[in-house]
Amino acid sequence: MIDSHTHLDSCAPPNAELVAAAREAGVTKLLTVGTDEVSNRTALAAADAFGEVWAAVGRHPNSAAGFDDAALADLRELARHPRCAAIGETGLDDFRDGAPREAQEHAFRAHIALARELDKPLVIHTRAAEEDTVRMLEEHAQGVRVLLHCFSMPERVAECIDNGWWFSFAGNVTYPKNAAIADAARRVPADRLLVETDAPYLTPQVVRKHKNQPAYVAHTAAFVAGVRGTPYAEFEVQVEANAAELYRW
Repeated sequence: MIDSHTHLDSCAPPNAELVAAAREAGVTKLLTVGTDEVSNRTALAAADAFGEVWAAVGRHPNSAAGFDDAALADLRELARHPRCAAIGETGLDDFRDGAPREAQEHAFRAHIALARELDKPLVIHTRAAEEDTVRMLEEHAQGVRVLLHCFSMPERVAECIDNGWWFSFAGNVTYPKNAAIADAARRVPADRLLVETDAPYLTPQVVRKHKNQPAYVAHTAAFVAGVRGTPYAEFEVQVEANAAELYRW
């Protein structure tokens, strides 16, 4: 199994413990995701240190204030690192007042252009801004490999499928109140489906009393496989193949 989106530097245990636990749980690869200048560098350092770990670099929409030409140049340099598998996370967030919308949209467009320039997939964060996120992707990201991280807009699943985007489901798909997200996980094409932890957040239901970690992606994978009526071993092979196609790792 793979963990398509995690934040190692936000998890309490040391990276070595997290990676060892993930390995024990059958996780063969994981993507640790940067959200600003500091975490982009710690993500790349983790990718250099552990063979299972790859990095994504970007500026989270809540940290988009001040994203200028110098920030883009820095991001471009980091993204050329051989262990960088993706650009992001980027997108729009109207849930938290972290950055002005104008700054978020400016950074979002820059990330899309960089993903196109470097031929790397784009990791999307969207919260309370689904309509504008989809619109900007449709307007600017044609031909870019787009991953909708922590997919949580089930009412738009058909539209996202039609656009050929990838979908990654996190531990919140396992929560009883999120039946609509679980149904979206059932409907997504098999060759566009990934799973993630978004650790240390969104712990799967069966271990919800604990802080999340990459090893727990197996619980989310088992849940999604069950929803789809797919044997776990078959699901595992499919997800690993999807991740390899998307990230080219």
